[in-house]
Amino acid sequence: MGPNATTPCPCGCASGEGDVYHRIADALGRDDVDAALSLGLLTAAPCPACDADCRARVERIRQQRRDALAARERYRARAERLARRAAERDARRGAPATTAAAGPTAPALSGAAAAALARAKARAAGRHTP
Repeated sequence: MGPNATTPCPCGCASGEGDVYHRIADALGRDDVDAALSLGLLTAAPCPACDADCRARVERIRQQRRDALAARERYRARAERLARRAAERDARRGAPATTAAAGPTAPALSGAAAAALARAKARAAGRHTP
């Protein structure tokens, strides 16, 4: 085909106005969605001379691609949002531990409680020796 030749549409339309649209319809007829996307599936204007079934088929696939792209964008946004929330949660959990380590620490037990615990451990150790 020469540079000014039109691509016949699968519906039989040979209008020169819809050459890109015809190539998209042809690619979709071959189940080559990648080629149709590279030809401009999402933005190409429909051929006014193509029959209604041809235009409806291209429009249906165009809408499916738009829906899939929107779903992918929602998935990516959700993944980013969840990662951000996890980082914020980890930062909140880690913050008290770092500030507590910087300041003076109080003893875990009072002196009397520590002494009582030591006596109890000594008695328990004495009972279990053979």
